[in-house]
Amino acid sequence: MVTTTPLSKGERTREAILARAVEEAARIGLGGLTIGALATATGLSKSGLYAHFGSKDALQVAVLESAGTEFSDAVILPALRAPRGLARLRTLVDLWLTCGRRRQPGGCLVVKAGAELDDQPGPAREHLRNLHVRLAESLQRIVAGAVSTGELAPSTDPVRFAADLYGVMLGFFHSHRLLEDPLAEERALAAVEALITANRPDGSS
Repeated sequence: MVTTTPLSKGERTREAILARAVEEAARIGLGGLTIGALATATGLSKSGLYAHFGSKDALQVAVLESAGTEFSDAVILPALRAPRGLARLRTLVDLWLTCGRRRQPGGCLVVKAGAELDDQPGPAREHLRNLHVRLAESLQRIVAGAVSTGELAPSTDPVRFAADLYGVMLGFFHSHRLLEDPLAEERALAAVEALITANRPDGSS
C-alpha cells in the first residue's frame, strides 16, 4: 500500500495559489501574470507571494510546471492505463480533445503558451520547451507501442507519427477555440484515423 505524506499548510497554500495562477495565465497570458496581478486575483499580499516564488520568472516557471502536471494527470496518465497499442493512442486523443472541448483553463495552458513564448527567450520558454519535449516523447512511446502490437506497420516512424498527431491537435485547438468551428472535433478525429490507416500493416483494415 502506497502512502503519501500530508501536505504542509504552506504547500497547500502554494498549490491553491498555483491553481488560481494557471487560470489567470490562461485568461491573460503568462506575460500578464505578475506577482502584483496574482496578489489582486487571490487577495494575498505581494510579500506573501514573494515568499512563495521570489520573482516573476520563478512564478511563470511554477505555473507552467503546474499546468504540465494538470495536463499529464488529465491526458497522459489516464491514457497509459488503456491497453497498449491503438486503444491507448485513441484514448489519449479522446482525452486531449476533451481538454480542449471544455474551454476551461488548466492543463491546456501548455498548448496555449506555445504561441506566446516561442520568441521570448528566458526561463519560462525553456521550461515550456522541456514540457513539450517530454510530451513528444510520450507520444512517440505510445506510437511505438502500437507498432510492437502489430497494429501499426514496422515501417512506422514514431517520431514523425507523433509530430503529425500533434499537428492535428494544434489544428483542433485553433479551429475549435478561436474559429469556433462546430466540426473541429469531427475533422480532428478523421485526421487521426487517416494517419492510423496510412500506417497500418499491409492488408490491415
